[in-house]
Parts: sequence; C-alpha cells; structure tokens
Amino acid sequence: MNSVIDKALEFKNRYASTIAWRIKKHAKVVEDYINPGEELLYVFCGQKNAKFSEFCNTFVVALTNKRLLLGHKKVFWGSFLYSITPDLYNDMEVFRGLLWGKITIDTVKEKVVLTNISNNALDEIETNISEFMMKEKKLYKDEK
Repeated sequence: MNSVIDKALEFKNRYASTIAWRIKKHAKVVEDYINPGEELLYVFCGQKNAKFSEFCNTFVVALTNKRLLLGHKKVFWGSFLYSITPDLYNDMEVFRGLLWGKITIDTVKEKVVLTNISNNALDEIETNISEFMMKEKKLYKDEK
C-alpha cells in the first residue's frame, strides 16, 4: 500500500502548478490519524483558504474508505486535522479560474475551501470525492 506521503508527492508531481509545500510534514499528520481498517483511496493537496492570494496554509487531503481527512502541520508546533464523514457531507462546488481552481466541500457544520489547485486536477478530485460520497451516502440511508 502506498503511504499518504507517496500519494501526495505523486499528485504534486503530476499537477506541478498546484501551490503546496511542506507536503511530507502535512501528509505525516494525516498518516498518523488513519485508523486500522481504513484504506487509502486518493490523496491531493492545496491551500485551505477562501482566497487565491492566500497561499500559506497547505493541507494534504486524503480520501479513505471511511472518511475524508485534511491535515496541516504548523511550522513550529502543533497540527490541524479535519475529518469529514459521509453523513456530514452535503455537496461540492468546483471553480475553474484562469490559473488555479477551487474546491468547496459543503458539510453540515462548515464549508471547507481548498484553493490554488491546478485546473487539470479538478476533474480527478471531483470524481474521486463525489463517487465515494454518493456510494457511502446510499449506505447511510439504507441503514436507517
């Protein structure tokens, strides 16, 4: 199985215009929180900001077979981890700009905005997240 770090670096190599740095540190945060039995499906990176001009908050985003994880390692100490489970997921918006794109994931609690992503990567990201969430949402409805 490929690690979060390997998949994040592979994504960055394929979509070099995506603005992201310290990928290994951010990916390590996510990797530390993957639970036993969770399978890594897809990984990408971007800036967790509402504006394209802000580019200091690189996050690594990992899609597992159970949830979506967003990890960020602070420069000096501490880290952030966001977990989005399928029951909290509402929908997603994709914006394609002149140079970069933006993915907005709407959850029950908040909107998560990821910017400065290569326009060429947007379709791949949308497909991976949407396919997983639609499949999992059906399972949640069937359980009720």
